[in-house]
Amino acid sequence: MTADQKWKAVSENDEQYDSIFFYGVKSTKIFCRPSCKSKLPLKRNIVYFDSIKQAVKAGHRPCKRCRPDLLEYQPIREIAEKIKLLLNRYFNQENELAKEIGQIGVTGRRMVNIFKEYYGITPKKYYNYLRIEEAKKQLINTNDKIIDIAYGVGFASLSAFYTIFKKNTNLSPAKYRKGNNHGIRSEN
Repeated sequence: MTADQKWKAVSENDEQYDSIFFYGVKSTKIFCRPSCKSKLPLKRNIVYFDSIKQAVKAGHRPCKRCRPDLLEYQPIREIAEKIKLLLNRYFNQENELAKEIGQIGVTGRRMVNIFKEYYGITPKKYYNYLRIEEAKKQLINTNDKIIDIAYGVGFASLSAFYTIFKKNTNLSPAKYRKGNNHGIRSEN
């Protein structure tokens, strides 16, 4: 590959050339993948490397944005996975969930887009799904009052719980319990 072909790949952020070669910036001593979205350096400041080892040996350090030192760096996927992990962990603790999600460092709209891109569902729908699944388990396996279950799985009101439960199951919580209760006597 010629230097002009490499420059074209770098200037177009062409992912096809990732791992085929790396480029370093002489002035910063940082090396990147060709697909790196960092500001394009001046052509005269670029040096090309065939391997990570070669770049490091020349005194360059890996870019913190494109992470050429990692085989697979997908920061957007990592954000989606982090959101899902937090939803799974704190689905019934709204204040804690809000605090943790706020530390991810992306806007609410971007968070929704990232999550939907990877999981095909919005975080809110997934969040409600988790709460409803837990409520269904409790309705079947406990004698707890419906209102206690609603608040226990993180709903702020009984009416919100009923609305979302019915939307997801086509049944009211009481009918769901009655139809799926195998020997547990309901007190509701």
